[in-house]
Amino acid sequence: MQGGDKPRLLLDSVVLGIIGALSARLFIWMLRLSDKVFLVWLAGYHPPGLPEDGGVLQEVIGPHGLWLVPVATTLGGLISGALVYGLAPETEGHGTETVVKALHWTGGIIRARVAPVKMLASAITIGSGGSAGREGPTALIAAGFGSVYANLLHRPERERRLLVLMGMAAGLSAIFRSPIGTAIFAVKVLYGGMDFEAEALIYCMLAAIVAYAVNGWFVGWQSLFGVPSHPYSVGLRAYGWYIALGAASGIVATILPEMFYRLRAVFAALPIPAWIR
Repeated sequence: MQGGDKPRLLLDSVVLGIIGALSARLFIWMLRLSDKVFLVWLAGYHPPGLPEDGGVLQEVIGPHGLWLVPVATTLGGLISGALVYGLAPETEGHGTETVVKALHWTGGIIRARVAPVKMLASAITIGSGGSAGREGPTALIAAGFGSVYANLLHRPERERRLLVLMGMAAGLSAIFRSPIGTAIFAVKVLYGGMDFEAEALIYCMLAAIVAYAVNGWFVGWQSLFGVPSHPYSVGLRAYGWYIALGAASGIVATILPEMFYRLRAVFAALPIPAWIR
């Protein structure tokens, strides 16, 4: 990277930090709207949520019980499947793998339609009760806006990849409220070359800090997960249970991805349209 490009990239970091934060807030708003439509209105179910994120740590089951929840989830999956496979098939999956492919295989190019399609489809999937998280979709959404930003300004491939990383770091920072951690994640997970890592980390960290600050104007700057000021006092027997819990978690975490991808391969082999599958 030329020395004269650094002021421009610093400005890009600020711009993409703002874009990443606003895109994350829009995604959260769409997710909550979808939640109200599918779970609250259709199924009569109020899921629990983190108090730091505007939720309540208590579920409310409506007069119809829980049997309408699978109906809402299936309907949401059908709609999101039609959106994904009809408009942007590359948005399938949790999102981060699409960013990795774009960075390493297509020079950081992500189609302009990917971000809005991923935003809408993921909001419907999660809001209707689907087993998915917000982090992967946000990473792809914000990275997609970074790619569009680079294309509009006709940036070269190396800068476009960097702008995609900035957008990803900004979006994740707004979701996790952890600017330093998400900046390191965006760079370290996707790249192995130390030269590019060291350079990219500066810009990604600035974008993540800006995104955290902008996001804070909407929801505050407190941590997403609260930690008690005083540690709990536990007996010696409890440590044995902690060890057992850690071992069980490790086993489950090893088995679950294998089961997931094997089951996905089974469904992929079904001779039916992808959006129905």
